[in-house]
Amino acid sequence: MSSAQGVELDEAELVALAQRFAPLLGDGGVIHLHGDLGAGKTTFARALLTAFGVGMRIKSPTYSLIESYEANGLRIHHLDLYRIAAPDELEFLGLSDLAAGRFLLLAEWPERGGSALPAPDLIAHLEHAGTKRRLRLEPRTPRGKSWLGSISGRNFA
Repeated sequence: MSSAQGVELDEAELVALAQRFAPLLGDGGVIHLHGDLGAGKTTFARALLTAFGVGMRIKSPTYSLIESYEANGLRIHHLDLYRIAAPDELEFLGLSDLAAGRFLLLAEWPERGGSALPAPDLIAHLEHAGTKRRLRLEPRTPRGKSWLGSISGRNFA
């Protein structure tokens, strides 16, 4: 079901969508994942990382704040900022060093990172919708618009 408020997906559909995104991200970029606890942010990130070719166990960065991987020659950083109180707590992560060169950054709870995070190419808004999740995708750059255009067929806006 799609609407002006995004599209409703069950978990399998959310995973399948993340798998469709993976081939588009070879040049890297930044995706911010917004949503309440249990809305599907980590599910989406894990499915994306698996589809991208991360061959190791994909851990949630809830306690470590960041988990980094390398796949297909791309540095991938998965952040979960739920446990930080202020953006200045991110200084020790060295985000400016992580965001150099070719990289993919997936940031859960990006609103807690404020301007310490790189600007997103795409924002994924996830929310509970009964037994499903409602997903609204908001491109913020030409790269993000290109990604979204490449998976057209459903109204994610």
